[in-house]
Amino acid sequence: MNSFTYCTPTRYVFGQGVESETGRLAKEYLENPKKILIVSGGNSARKSGLLERVIKSVTGEGIEVFEIDGIKPNPTDDRVYEGIALCRKHDIRAILGIGGGSVIDTAKAIALGVEYEGDFWDFYAGKQSPEKALPIGVVLTIPAAGSEGSGNSVITKLDGLHKISLRSDFALRPKFAVMNPELTYTLPPYQTACGIADMMAHIMERYFTPTENVEVTDGISEGLLRSIIAVAPRLFKDPTNYDARANIMWAGTMAHNGICGCGRVEDWVSHAMEHELSAVYGVAHGAGLAVVFPAWLTYMAETAPSRPARFARQVMGVPATFDDHGDALAGIERLKAFYYSIGLPVTLDGLGINNPDIELLVKKLHENKGEIIGGYRKLDAAATEKIYRLMM
Repeated sequence: MNSFTYCTPTRYVFGQGVESETGRLAKEYLENPKKILIVSGGNSARKSGLLERVIKSVTGEGIEVFEIDGIKPNPTDDRVYEGIALCRKHDIRAILGIGGGSVIDTAKAIALGVEYEGDFWDFYAGKQSPEKALPIGVVLTIPAAGSEGSGNSVITKLDGLHKISLRSDFALRPKFAVMNPELTYTLPPYQTACGIADMMAHIMERYFTPTENVEVTDGISEGLLRSIIAVAPRLFKDPTNYDARANIMWAGTMAHNGICGCGRVEDWVSHAMEHELSAVYGVAHGAGLAVVFPAWLTYMAETAPSRPARFARQVMGVPATFDDHGDALAGIERLKAFYYSIGLPVTLDGLGINNPDIELLVKKLHENKGEIIGGYRKLDAAATEKIYRLMM
């Protein structure tokens, strides 16, 4: 096990009706703001009445509300610039995101940009390290990205379609996250499935590691993955099953708040490869991960099968043999079957990408991430090209 520092300062307020506490939480944990910017997605929060309830709760604490809405999946830099300008114009000193990962990631980028004199993209381009940002609160409506408890944010720069993930230990972690599983009852099945694939990938990016003797962290990761796979069918059978929704929502947070990475090297190649797919082709991030991860695992089963074999046995329930390669392949088939059972594609064709430009994807991947990438095994452009082709 490697040395590590772990801190998760986010206050999680979890349960039925907890969105009514948003105003009190904003006043207490967002440094008693006079004004707050609410960042939200499409019309669902407005149509459901959630946005109105949250605004009433916030204004009831004497806080003036400004809004930026319509944040779309795979959020883009233009909306971040818009939010930064709005905050500076009205001297807004706190941000509240109401939605899922795209909304929260945008809120984080705005919070970071307001406190920086230069271009906020400098942080995503690796020119600056995030040290301070406006305080952020979250009302979560889509369990998937885990952004409610992480210091991470992913934004796409429209000029060149560069989709980049920014990672920060502390500066971008929300001060609080309001989490009511009932708010997820009306999510479409496909969106729910994409969220499940996303949270599973967050665990697996940390689980596939060259670091040895991390049994406790391995056990947490394996237990979370098994729980997600066990609970998911109940959720799809009855979308209003509170306990199923609650377990999936909490799993999404646990998947990405850092606990699954303690004491070990992490990988993150599959996320980087998917970011190029969703930047170029506009696919849903979770659906893209359901295509990328089995292909990455297949490559690893041929070149470094020990960890994929453990995943197959401990998570996917493959009976252990003395053949790591064979066990790994059996586990991949079970993983693909699970994705398929919840309505996700497992090939590029299933994503609607019939003639992928593999050369472009590889070129952009290594331009953004470097010539050699990966934590579990180091991969060059020849290796990542093979993995992209395994997705076809």
